[in-house]
Amino acid sequence: MPIKPSQVFQCLEQKRDAFAQFDKRAVRLLQQYKTALKDFVTLSDEGRSHLLDSHPQPLGARPLEPVAVAEQGVVPGPGQWNNREESMDWVRDRLTGITTFAVDGSQIYPGKDLSIPVALVQIGWFENQHLPTGGYEKDIQLDVLTPHDLKAGHSGEPVDRLVNMRRFGMETQRLVDYMEAHSGDERCLLFLDGSLVATFARSFEPEVRQFYVDCLLGVLRASEQHRVALVAYIDTTYADDLTGMLRSLYDLPTANTIHDAQLVNSLKLAWGDRTPMFRCERADILQNYAEQSDRIAFTYLKTTRDNYPARIELPQWIVDENRHNEILDWVRGEVIIGSGYPYAIETADQTAVLKVEDRALFFRVLQDWANQQELNLRLSRKMVSKARRR
Repeated sequence: MPIKPSQVFQCLEQKRDAFAQFDKRAVRLLQQYKTALKDFVTLSDEGRSHLLDSHPQPLGARPLEPVAVAEQGVVPGPGQWNNREESMDWVRDRLTGITTFAVDGSQIYPGKDLSIPVALVQIGWFENQHLPTGGYEKDIQLDVLTPHDLKAGHSGEPVDRLVNMRRFGMETQRLVDYMEAHSGDERCLLFLDGSLVATFARSFEPEVRQFYVDCLLGVLRASEQHRVALVAYIDTTYADDLTGMLRSLYDLPTANTIHDAQLVNSLKLAWGDRTPMFRCERADILQNYAEQSDRIAFTYLKTTRDNYPARIELPQWIVDENRHNEILDWVRGEVIIGSGYPYAIETADQTAVLKVEDRALFFRVLQDWANQQELNLRLSRKMVSKARRR
């Protein structure tokens, strides 16, 4: 039965004061952080260095390029175009002959519809050479997880997490394989859809947390070893590295409701503008990153006119070799082609996604194979009924 709007409205009215108090506190705290950010970006280089040197412990973030390269904390982008045709001319100038590559994944989780625990993981990738004559590749790789893989029978084992781990491992390994195959290629850019910093895994058990760290370490090390450019693109981010830096430098109150993208948005970035490059200095998860613990750079890039800026993470070797401006132009070009989101990531997602008909096909093949092998696999009556109706 659908919800009743009148009841929702009545409930909201009853709790209006709680929302109003939360909003007032959030606005007050945000203003304090905005003031601190404005002070930080307008300091002299000498004053900023003195302030940072007086706080040597991990701050959350630390500038990697002079903030003086920016005006009021903003590094200008390529400017504005009068129409789509002009922007595409700029893209062709930047991306022609540049190969971009992205990978994404999808999965079918085990469920009660099958008498034997089984899952399917599929990754898909998209390689685009950006040549006038065309030239691209889409392909997939899949894996079936057995009851042994899913640790069936282990009471309390989070089965869906094991599927997610397998997908993540396949995605990151595909990136590593690609970098090894294109070692030294300076006209190549790989996209990771998500962060290089495994903060999402902090609440997991130590062995699970380390699994995700090891996967990302493999990607970081391969990029640095083979000198293949890598960008982690986070469209909607709640990272608080800059917020943490300002809290330490200016002795501000903790503000869990404030995140970097929201704060940076107050700098009035136009499309294509970015912040200076910073080094990520998170005090928790990065302690597990060995020699890469202080080798992840980031910036905030305005990729749409209306939303908060996206977070872009890079291996620091790219900044050390002064290649970040060129590579960020490649990112801008991909965003233009994708109308607000990198085209390579978008296409990899479409390649990898498992649709309803894929799920039905998987179970049908699984049932046929189980019959041939004389395995005792049974589909639930509910699943059979659904398959017939479709």
